[in-house]
Amino acid sequence: MDWFGRAKIAFTHSPSPLTLQRKDGTTTDLLKVCEASTPPCQLNPLLFNGNIQTMWTAVKEHGPPIYYRRKIFDADHKTYTGTFTVDFAVDPHTDVDEGLPPRTAFYSEEDFAKIDSDDSKPMLIVLHGLSGGSHEIYLRHAIAPLVLDGGDWEVCVVNSRGCANSKVTSGVLFNARATWDVRQVVKWARATFPNRPLFALGFSLGANILTNYVGEEGAGCQLKGAIAVGNPFDLEVANKALQRTLLGKQVYSRVMGSNMKKLINTHKDAVLQHTNLNFDRIQQVTFLHEFDREVQTVTWGYPTENAYYRDASSSDAVLAIRIPFLAISALDDPIAVYEAIPFQEFTQNPYTVLLTTSLGGHLSWFELGGGRWHARPICNFLNRMVTEINLSAITPDANRTKLETQFVTEFDPVRRKLQIRHS
Repeated sequence: MDWFGRAKIAFTHSPSPLTLQRKDGTTTDLLKVCEASTPPCQLNPLLFNGNIQTMWTAVKEHGPPIYYRRKIFDADHKTYTGTFTVDFAVDPHTDVDEGLPPRTAFYSEEDFAKIDSDDSKPMLIVLHGLSGGSHEIYLRHAIAPLVLDGGDWEVCVVNSRGCANSKVTSGVLFNARATWDVRQVVKWARATFPNRPLFALGFSLGANILTNYVGEEGAGCQLKGAIAVGNPFDLEVANKALQRTLLGKQVYSRVMGSNMKKLINTHKDAVLQHTNLNFDRIQQVTFLHEFDREVQTVTWGYPTENAYYRDASSSDAVLAIRIPFLAISALDDPIAVYEAIPFQEFTQNPYTVLLTTSLGGHLSWFELGGGRWHARPICNFLNRMVTEINLSAITPDANRTKLETQFVTEFDPVRRKLQIRHS
C-alpha cells in the first residue's frame, strides 16, 4: 500500500553495473549515480492511482515558461527525405510567429548561422511523446531546472514530423522506430559544438524512439548518456493492454487515435500530395490501433499493425545500449504498461538501469503544489554525470554482454524484420 501518495522506488540493473570514474580519480558505478540522483517520490495523495494521475494531465496549467527559437532542418538522408523542425531553448523574447506554439519564434538565417560554438556547456536533445512537441508541459517541467534560474545547459527539442505546427513536406512521416531525424541532429550537434557533452531525453513514444536509436548506434553512439521516461517498450503488449480495459480503449486509445487523426487532417493537402494514404478511411478511425492500421502499415509496408508494433518496439534494443542509460517508469502507468517493461533485459546490460515507481501514471508524477516529480531524477542524473563523472573515461565495449552458449549463435537486438531498400 502506498500511503498518502508516497510511492515505492525500485531499481532493476545488472549484477555488475557499469563502472564510472569520478573527476577526482575515485570510482563509482552507474547504479550508485542513479540511486543518488533519485529523491523520495511523494506525490499528491488525492491522485492516488495511475488513471487519476494520467487524467489529471487534462487539467490545464501554464507550466514553466520555456522560450524557443525554431530551425527547419532539411533531411540529409536520400530515402528519409523532407524537412523536420528543432526548437532550441533560448532567453525570453517578445517575437511572435503566428502559427507556432506559444513562446516560439523562428531563428533568422543570420542568427542561426552564428549558433556554432567551441564552449563546453552540456547539451540535451529531447524527444517528445505521441503527437506532442516542445510545448508539452511534462517536457517543460523536466528541462526548466536546466535552462531557467541560472541553469547551464543548452537544450533543443526535435519535433516529430508534422507535430508542434511543423509542416509535412514529404511522404516520410514519423513512427515508433523513426530514428533518422534524431540521428541527424546528434551528428549536427557533434559537428557544430565539438566540445559539448551530448545527452538525450525521450518521453513515451519519444522514449521508444530514443531507446531504439541508442541501441542502433551501439558502441559508436556519440551521446554521453540518455534517459527514457514512460517508454512503452513492447508496443504490441501495450496495445493489447489498452484494448483489454474500458478506460484503456474508450479513453486512452480513443484520445490518442483522435489526436493522430487531427494531425493528419491538419496536413491534409500534404498527405494527399506526398502519400498514397486513403484519407477517407482515416476519417473513420476511432482508436489508435486503427490509425496505425490505416497509416503505418500503408506507409511502411507492414502486413498488420501488430507486425509494426513488434518491429518498432525497443525492448530488445535495451540489450544493445553501450552508453549510460537510465529508464524511468511508473508501474501503474495505464499506457506504457507494467507488462511491457523488459525487466530481464535491464539485468543483462550493465550500461542500463531501470528506475520504477509504484505510482505516477503516464508522464504524470504530480506532486502537491503542481510540481512533477520526474523532473528531479532527470535533472539530478544529468547534472551528476556532468559535474562528477569523467565522461571521457567511459569506453563502450561492444562485447560486454556476450554470453557463453552451447552453440555458436548471434542475436542482434536491433535487427529489423522490415528492410527499407534505400533509393
